Amino acid sequence: MMRTIRTLIVDDERYAREELSYLLGQFPDIQVVGEAESGESAILKALQLLPDVVFLDVEMPKMNGVEAAKTLVGLKKVPFIIFATAYPQFAAEAFRINAIDYLLKPYDEEQLKQTIERIKKVVYPPLAADNREKLGKLAVEAGGEIDYILPQDILYMYRDEKVTKIITRTNKHEVRITLKELESRLIPFSFFRIHKGYLVNLNYVSRLTPWFNGAYQLELEGLDEKLSVSRNYIKDLRQRLEL
Repeated sequence: MMRTIRTLIVDDERYAREELSYLLGQFPDIQVVGEAESGESAILKALQLLPDVVFLDVEMPKMNGVEAAKTLVGLKKVPFIIFATAYPQFAAEAFRINAIDYLLKPYDEEQLKQTIERIKKVVYPPLAADNREKLGKLAVEAGGEIDYILPQDILYMYRDEKVTKIITRTNKHEVRITLKELESRLIPFSFFRIHKGYLVNLNYVSRLTPWFNGAYQLELEGLDEKLSVSRNYIKDLRQRLEL
């Protein structure tokens, strides 16, 4: 069963929140888990509710939506951000914060439908087999030479100080690319963040074992060592893995 997309609505106007909540209620994939009336409240609610997506009003007193978004993208679980505003001039700044879409008020139902489809594509990435040719391979440069890695061959990746280490079935590589950037490039494939500094290929997961304080240890096919799964990620991990 496909999980619903946990959604937080942020707007300083109550009627605007109610309208958007009503419109989102028409989409079975969307679950509105909370509302916030300010940028400060949005950050607190995001920490508590761990939403997949935040619909964020731009014009709010004190901390506006753009300022709140700059904090949200630094959280342990970074939500996808949809900006909403009556003023299109904010679009350029919004997309510099990696918002996945931008809605103009008053809301247009057709535009909202297109936004939901875009959200579904990033939250539920298509299977790797459907995107192999389009995505290509990861380029890893070392000593002036460039190796190309099939994403399907990667077991996991992790951040080690200033480098990201990529562990494949047959080799190990180091790149200067951040883990967050690699995660973005690999959206069409079955990669999942199990810890702030670890990204694993779900196709190789073979076992989850309870550890302590709500954390788990994860085993991958072809790998002797066990990887730690933070308790903040275990619920979403199981939803992605299990039928």
